[in-house]
Amino acid sequence: MITSARIVGSLVVVLLSLIGANTRILVWAEESTSLQQILEEPRVYHLRHVTLRGIVRDVQPLDPYLTADGKITCYGAYLFRLEDDEETIRVAVLGVCGRPIVRDPEVEEGDRVEVSATIQAPSHGGYYLSFKGLKIATEQEGIVQAVADRILPIVE
Repeated sequence: MITSARIVGSLVVVLLSLIGANTRILVWAEESTSLQQILEEPRVYHLRHVTLRGIVRDVQPLDPYLTADGKITCYGAYLFRLEDDEETIRVAVLGVCGRPIVRDPEVEEGDRVEVSATIQAPSHGGYYLSFKGLKIATEQEGIVQAVADRILPIVE
């Protein structure tokens, strides 16, 4: 009788050998949300995790910034715009906090990427990442921002 642990172990060995053989492995992609949907009704998407696809524009590395409590410095953050056929949204990649590191942005101008992110809508309080570090979001600013937790290249 084959146990589930043996089956999983066998699958892991096969996948690792395929990776070592430089073989492409297909995975199911999460369905993406259009930027237009988010920008039309940002309050509906506030704090929702979404998958976005588009082209990277205006990559801007940020200076180190302090956390909201002003006690810890974060390094390696950057901003960029993600553009699809119709719209553009700001994307923030948070820094690594507490450890002084040098980290270049993972993306470059013109890259086609898939971004997993949490949407932050205006008027819900909270913070957004700006060129001057963390800022409190207000209704007047109207900033809708996607805070990325994973960025993958789209290979065609």
